[in-house]
Amino acid sequence: MQTALTQILQIKYPIVQGGMQWVSRAELVAAVSNAGGLGILTALTQPSPEALRREIKKVRELTDKPFGVNLTFLPTLKPIPYSEYLDSIIESNVRIVETAGNNPVDYMAAMKAADIRVIHKCTSPRHALKAQEIGVDIVSIDGFECAGHVGESDIPGLVLIPATVEKVTIPVIASGGFCDARGLVAALALGASGINMGTRFMCTKEAPVHAYIKHAIQKSSENDTQLILRSLRNTSRVWRNTVSKEVAELEREGAGIDKIGPLVTGAKGKGVYETGDVESGIWTVGLVQGLIKDIPSCADLISGIMEDAQTMISIRLPQLLKY
Repeated sequence: MQTALTQILQIKYPIVQGGMQWVSRAELVAAVSNAGGLGILTALTQPSPEALRREIKKVRELTDKPFGVNLTFLPTLKPIPYSEYLDSIIESNVRIVETAGNNPVDYMAAMKAADIRVIHKCTSPRHALKAQEIGVDIVSIDGFECAGHVGESDIPGLVLIPATVEKVTIPVIASGGFCDARGLVAALALGASGINMGTRFMCTKEAPVHAYIKHAIQKSSENDTQLILRSLRNTSRVWRNTVSKEVAELEREGAGIDKIGPLVTGAKGKGVYETGDVESGIWTVGLVQGLIKDIPSCADLISGIMEDAQTMISIRLPQLLKY
């Protein structure tokens, strides 16, 4: 199956692993790339630019296939040395970068000079068009179903994907709500060139998160997520637990970042993944958890998706034309 996405990124299958904070580490990234997809390392999971260099080196020890690095630009209380992280990426000869958050225009010249293919994640056709104008090569469009930052428009993928495809001429990756062949075939039918999966890859053997987290995803339904931080215009979809409910209640009471901030710190989320205590902090997960019933290897997951997708396209869908 060849699409514009596979051709530009030189990967076998049109499947991208989402850049997940604390989760997208070398083992998972390499496993996805070895299976024919595109593994993406998260730069800011690493505590320093030098640590990122070491993690990139570790990925290269585990795979000789293409992989990317996610660099998310977000306002923070403590300044992040984005330029230094980007230097580590460039000097490590990484050829694919996924940007997210704020407009990456200030960093585009450096990435283009390094012959980097840039994927930008966004949540609206308007932002996708702007990304194309500043020179990104691919846009990844996040529907309302996604984990983490869902944007403020609440537009689901069924509308958002074709609306974005109509706006831009560069390839579009469909993100949010994808976990199997049904989603891949649907995304291709809507005009996308491939899919991005985050929650699905978090529930694989190679994902570096506690087994209790994976089992929690398996047992949960599409109703077991919660939107928080809407009052701060930073809406995020997370797993519904005691902490998320407390945050939502504080928002209803009109609380500000001073009261909400300590409950949603990244350190607590990291602890959830490490200890498996699903109630100890905020952690992101998508609506698609309701469709996830197993914990396969990345190789089995991707090969299964591709086999099922080919069957749908070549056998099941053509049969509909007989009636």
